[in-house]
Amino acid sequence: MRTALLALRLMCLAWLWPVTQLNSSSFPNKRRHKGPYVGENTQQKHGGREDLKMKKLDSTKSLLIKSEQLLRIEEHDFAMRPGFGGSAIPVGIDVQVESIDSISEVNMDFTMTLYLRHYWQDDRLAFPSSSNKSRTFDARLVKKIWVPDVFFVHSKRSFIHDTTMENIMLRVYPNGNILYSVRITVTALCSMDFSSFPLDTQNCSLELESCWYNRLYINFILRRHIFFFMLQTYFPTMLMVMLSWVSFWIDRRAVPARVSLGITTVLTMSTIITGVSASMPQVSYVKAVDIYLWASFLFVFLSVIEYAAVNYFTTVEEMRKLKKAKIPSAYNASQAMAFDGCFHDNEIELTSMAEVSSTANTERNTQARNSTVSAPAEGTRLRRKHPVKNNLRFIMSNSYMIDSYSRVLFPLAYLLFNIIYWSLYT
Repeated sequence: MRTALLALRLMCLAWLWPVTQLNSSSFPNKRRHKGPYVGENTQQKHGGREDLKMKKLDSTKSLLIKSEQLLRIEEHDFAMRPGFGGSAIPVGIDVQVESIDSISEVNMDFTMTLYLRHYWQDDRLAFPSSSNKSRTFDARLVKKIWVPDVFFVHSKRSFIHDTTMENIMLRVYPNGNILYSVRITVTALCSMDFSSFPLDTQNCSLELESCWYNRLYINFILRRHIFFFMLQTYFPTMLMVMLSWVSFWIDRRAVPARVSLGITTVLTMSTIITGVSASMPQVSYVKAVDIYLWASFLFVFLSVIEYAAVNYFTTVEEMRKLKKAKIPSAYNASQAMAFDGCFHDNEIELTSMAEVSSTANTERNTQARNSTVSAPAEGTRLRRKHPVKNNLRFIMSNSYMIDSYSRVLFPLAYLLFNIIYWSLYT
C-alpha cells in the first residue's frame, strides 16, 4: 500500500514539472517585476526598523512617553487648574536676577535677565515612587500640563531664551509638588523722577500679576554713581566759570582779549548745556543738573556784562574829562582814540588838561567852602545826601575798581552757590 502511494506521488510530480517550466519561460517579466517589488517592501521594512532603533536610542523621547504614562497625562484635563471650583491655589514665586543689562533714562525703562521660578501642587501629577525622588522634564511636557498664568505688568519687551534649547525646566515630585523654572529677559517700564538728577536714587519695580488678580512687586533701589557726571559735566563747567574770571585781571583797555574770552566761555557753556539736555528725557520740571548749569552760565554771562559796564563807565568818564578840559586844537585823533580803550593813559601828554582840571578843581573847592560858611537863604531846602548815588558816582568815576571788586565777589558768590547746591542735593 505504501509503495502504491509513493508511486502515485512520483507520477504527479512528473506531470507537474513541464507546467512549471512552461510558466517560468512564458512569464519572464513578472519575475523581473517581482524582485524590485519585494526589494521595495524590504527597504520599507528596513527603514521602519531603523526608525524603531532610533526611537530606542533616543532616551528623551522614550522617557517622555513613559512619563506621560507615569503621570497619567491622558486621564486628566489639564486645561483646568487643580482643584477647579474650590479655593485658589497658592503659587510661590522666586526670582533670581542674573544681570541688569541696561537702564535708559530717555525711555524710562530697565532691562534685566532673571530666573523666574514657580512652586505649586497638582495632585493629578502625583506618581508612585519607591525611592521618593523627583523627575525633571523639559519644555515638551510643560505644554501638556497646567502652569500658572503669570505675566509681567508694564512690560515693553520680554522673551524666553531658546539657545541651544528652550531654557525651561519642570521638576515633579511624587506627592504632586511642582517646580517650574524659566529664564527670561524682560524690559519693564520705570517711572523715574529726575528732580535730583544726577544725584538721584530711583525706585524701579518689577510687577508680576495673575488672572487671579494678585500682584507681586519686586522693588529695585538704583543709586547713580556721580563720578561719571563729575568728569563729564561738573568739572568742565567749573573750569569755564573760573576761566571767565581771568578777564578781571586783563587791562580794561584790551577790548579784543576780554571780549573774545567772554564769548568763548559763553559758547562753551551753551555746548555743555545742549549736550546734557540731548541725553535726558524731555520733562516738564527742573533737574538738579539744570540748576547748576544755568547758574554757572549766569556767572559766565555776568562776567561779560561786567566788562561791558567797565568799558562803558571808562568811556563816559574819560569823555566827561575831555569836555571839562577844553581840548586844544592841536589834540589830534590818535590821542582821542586813547579814550576808546586802544592806548594807555601814559602814552598821552595831557599836561594842559591837567592844569585846566586843577584850576577848575581849585575854584570848585573855594565855592564849596564859601557855601559851607554862609547860612542857607530863607526858603531853601536842605537836601539829604544819597550814599547809594554817591557811591555809584564814585564807581563811575573810578571804573577800574569794578574789576577789583569782581575779583573777590565773583569767586565768593560762586563758592557760596556750590556750598548751598551740594548741601541740598547730597
